Amino acid sequence: MAMLEQALAAGIVSEEVPLGPMTTYKAGGNARWFAELGHGTQLQELVGSGLPADLEVLVIGRGSNMVVSDSGFPGLAIKLTGEFADVSVGEGHVRAGSAAPLPRLARQVVEACQTGLEFFVGVPGSVGGAIRQNAGCFGVETADVLIEATVIDLRTGHVSTRAAEDLGLGYRQSNVGAADLVVDAVFQLERGDVEDARSRMKEITRWRKEHQPGGTLNAGSVFKNPEGAAAGEIIDRLGLKGMSVGGVSVSTKHANFFVATQDATATQVAELVAAVKAAVLEATGTKLETEIQFVGFDDEH
Repeated sequence: MAMLEQALAAGIVSEEVPLGPMTTYKAGGNARWFAELGHGTQLQELVGSGLPADLEVLVIGRGSNMVVSDSGFPGLAIKLTGEFADVSVGEGHVRAGSAAPLPRLARQVVEACQTGLEFFVGVPGSVGGAIRQNAGCFGVETADVLIEATVIDLRTGHVSTRAAEDLGLGYRQSNVGAADLVVDAVFQLERGDVEDARSRMKEITRWRKEHQPGGTLNAGSVFKNPEGAAAGEIIDRLGLKGMSVGGVSVSTKHANFFVATQDATATQVAELVAAVKAAVLEATGTKLETEIQFVGFDDEH
């Protein structure tokens, strides 16, 4: 494509870049085209006039809920860095770039003597991913604290500011599509007891270490919780903890986490997800929906 060839010549885009190392599973193939954008002029130069309609686009955050096919991704992968990770705390609100890690955002807010985002310390993603997935934990979701987000339509280059109520935020979902790129967001803050906020963050961190398989290659919760139930409890009741495909297994600590060895493949992750999903459907009639994003696979997961 002429546009990509021009961006390649300008040093904005690279070819055949491995995506696996950018994910928490550390598995998967290359992106045909890849752009790491650290400031607004680069972003404007690449997408200001919109990207071709026939070009597949993938936005990569911290890769904490993503599995990339071993055969890779045939389109353009975009990763925001640099100034897109900036955080600016104001009185009663904070503006954070799409690439800002959520745990750091939570801590910066508390260090600025404000509260309200402590739950983000337990979410290993970025601001952009939090909005697209309406991420949350401990009974609080992004929708509860989000004021607005700046979004670029990668197909047209149109930039819009969307209020939280216009983002279609539901349980682990939004109307932010594959061709939308979140640039930054504004969150509501409160004046609260900073020591209490620090204690809440410590408790969230402690709980995660105690109940989830930290220090392993995993992508967090594999399945969304069905209405009125917990996916991990269903999988556990069926005795599927420890079930494995190659180097990937259902965690013995938390059944909704699938952990991998260093030599595991993305195909093995996908096969185990499919096997557990089928076992749950057969035994309970419940069709589990994945929370993980599968990229470059032919089959539905």
